[in-house]
Amino acid sequence: MPSPVVFEPAVAEEFLRYAGMVARRGYIHNTLGNMALRAPHPDFEHGVAYTKHAEISLEEMGADNLVITDIPSSRLLHGERITSVGHNLNREILRLRPDINAVIHVHDDATIAFFASGGFSEVGVLSLDMPFILGKWPYYVDAHMDVEDDVGPVAGFIQDTNTVVLLGHGVTSLGRTLSEAYHRLNSFTSEIRRNIQAEQLAAIKGTRPLYRSHEEVEEMHRLAERIIYPDRAEGVMTDGAASNET
Repeated sequence: MPSPVVFEPAVAEEFLRYAGMVARRGYIHNTLGNMALRAPHPDFEHGVAYTKHAEISLEEMGADNLVITDIPSSRLLHGERITSVGHNLNREILRLRPDINAVIHVHDDATIAFFASGGFSEVGVLSLDMPFILGKWPYYVDAHMDVEDDVGPVAGFIQDTNTVVLLGHGVTSLGRTLSEAYHRLNSFTSEIRRNIQAEQLAAIKGTRPLYRSHEEVEEMHRLAERIIYPDRAEGVMTDGAASNET
């Protein structure tokens, strides 16, 4: 007999904690925007996914608004209310990336405005933060592609990124934990705001923003694990060594 899927209060508590953080950051304006958190289960190869049901926001929700779904399918394993269409993308990411356990999707104002301006096709790298925290280049999905409704194209790019930018729509960040996904989201949206400010100031002063080169960013990606999570990487570094690398 398969083991029952039991609602775990500790997982729910973690979900609600980060839902509150995401809302307080100003990312949530309505019922759109969600998170998914993988929990292991002996009878489900991919584990199970905790998420909120449709028709309520992360800002409003409580533990009663959490449901548990299968990952390869949208089958409800706990709860009775359906999820939004966006959970299709979250589930597909968890299915294709066994190293990822958490996904956060929001409709960030600055990100949508930045790309909707028509002046930019990608975010330029100004700081050290984004490459080290993201660890991989963001992937930009064309506005005409709806990878929430049709997740088929996701397999073609998801292994090479930890941040999916749905142009004209929002941002989806990936992490081994909710903490990591949250930090990646914040780092990406912070870099968007820095781009906007740098472009505005450069226009006033008649200069050009000092974006980092592709080669510099690649090197930061290569060192990201050692710099940000030294005790997860091979050859634990001392604080002094980490300081010298940054």
